[in-house]
Amino acid sequence: MGIRDKQLQERNQVEMYTSQMELEAGIDAIKSSPADEGIVRKIVCRPDVDERHELQEAQLDLAEGLVGDNWRRKGFYKAAGGRAHPDMQLNLMNARAIALIARTEERWQLAGDQFYVDLDLSPNNLPPGTRLQIGEAIIEVTAEPHLGCSKFMARFGRDAARYVNSDAGKALNLRGINAKVVQPGKVVSGSRISKLDA
Repeated sequence: MGIRDKQLQERNQVEMYTSQMELEAGIDAIKSSPADEGIVRKIVCRPDVDERHELQEAQLDLAEGLVGDNWRRKGFYKAAGGRAHPDMQLNLMNARAIALIARTEERWQLAGDQFYVDLDLSPNNLPPGTRLQIGEAIIEVTAEPHLGCSKFMARFGRDAARYVNSDAGKALNLRGINAKVVQPGKVVSGSRISKLDA
């Protein structure tokens, strides 16, 4: 690849990034996400590192999380022996947030989350311990933070990574939340996701 080609590719990549100004302009739409009941907009399975498959239907399991996903096999570098972190079994991201950040729906799965939902994921609305009915399954929000990493920055730009990790971004859990399965069951794209009474 020549220098001009590389510069053009880099410019095209930057044009795919959402600026801080655009993120701030779109925040009201994210804040208006439904609080109690929403929709599963997209399900993504990660069978291997950097591999993504969009699913129309998924099975949630107590031991495996999303069946077919690499959560258990991949493990967690901070955990003893590199075992999978039980409170990071599932990742959920607000569909309005990823739509703003990724620009096109084809790029949503680059974020690496399994569920993209139209629901207010803020800690005020869904504190750790909150249980959610998602399709036939029940999951529980965990306290483990879900933040933008270097891969997220490479895919969506510095402004997006800084914004989701900022105080304003954390107040809405823009990068998403972690959860674990407490009742197995099937989830279909378009399923309802709703808060359960304590």
